[in-house]
Amino acid sequence: MKYVKAGSEHIPALGFGTYLLSGQTCVDAVRDAVAVGYRHIDTAEMYGNEAETGEGIRQSGVSRNELFVTTKLWNDSLAPSAVQRTTEQSLTSLQTDYIDLLLIHWPSSRVPLEDTLDAMNRLREQGKVRHLGVSNFNIALLQRALKTGVPLITNQVEYHVMLNQDKLMTFMRSHGMFLTAYSPLAKGRLVNNPVLREIGEKHDKTDVQVALRWLVQQDDVATVPKASGPDKRRKNFDIFDFELDSEDLELIDRLEKNRRVVDFPGLSPQWD
Repeated sequence: MKYVKAGSEHIPALGFGTYLLSGQTCVDAVRDAVAVGYRHIDTAEMYGNEAETGEGIRQSGVSRNELFVTTKLWNDSLAPSAVQRTTEQSLTSLQTDYIDLLLIHWPSSRVPLEDTLDAMNRLREQGKVRHLGVSNFNIALLQRALKTGVPLITNQVEYHVMLNQDKLMTFMRSHGMFLTAYSPLAKGRLVNNPVLREIGEKHDKTDVQVALRWLVQQDDVATVPKASGPDKRRKNFDIFDFELDSEDLELIDRLEKNRRVVDFPGLSPQWD
C-alpha cells in the first residue's frame, strides 16, 4: 500500500468508495473490502448508506484504529447547528466514536463557508472528527476556505487519466493538501480504452488497474474507487506490484484531458 501524508498522519492512497451501494450489498461489500485489505473507507450523508457502511466495518472484525473512515456533509447540513446534528448522526450510523475525515460534499452559497468550517472545526477540537476537508472546490473556493485558518487536508474532486487537474493540484500541494480522486474510471468510460489496455498487457494487468495505478503512483494523490463485485474489489486492490514507466506515462499523457463526467449545473463551481 502507498500512503499520502497529512501532517504526521499516513492515509492509504487507495480507498474503497461506497457511492450507489445500499442495503445488504453495501454491508457485504464493505466487509469484503476490509478483508481484501482496504483500510480507507469513503461514504457520505447523501449516499444514504452510512449505517450499512458502519455495519460492514463492524462485521469485518478489524480494529477501528486500523481504519480511516471518511464521510461528507450534504448541502442541507452546512448550517452550524446542522453540522453538529448531522455529524452526531453519522457517528451513530457508522458505529464509531470519531470520524477520521469530514468533508463538505459540494460548495453552497446558502450558508457562509466560514460558518460551516468553524462548526466543523469545533467538532475536530472535540475529538469527534480527526481531520477536515472539502470536495468539489475550485481554487477560488479553496483560497476562501484556507483564509479561515481551519486546517484542511484534502479536496476530493473528479480526477482520472482523461481529466487534467494540474492547476488545482499545484495549488493544493503548495498548501500542504493532497487530492482525493473520485470517479477514477470516468464512470466506466476508461474500461476497454485501447491505450490503457495496451499498457496493461505489457504489465499483465487490466486497463482499470493501469488507470488506478496512474493515480496512486503520483505524489499527494489518493483515490476511492467503488466496486460492487468481489472480483473487481480484489483487482482494484492489486495495483502495488508494478510501476508505470516513462513510456507508459507518455502514452497516457497523450490521451484527451478534458473528459469531465461529473458536472451539475447550479451545484458545480466554475471548474479550473
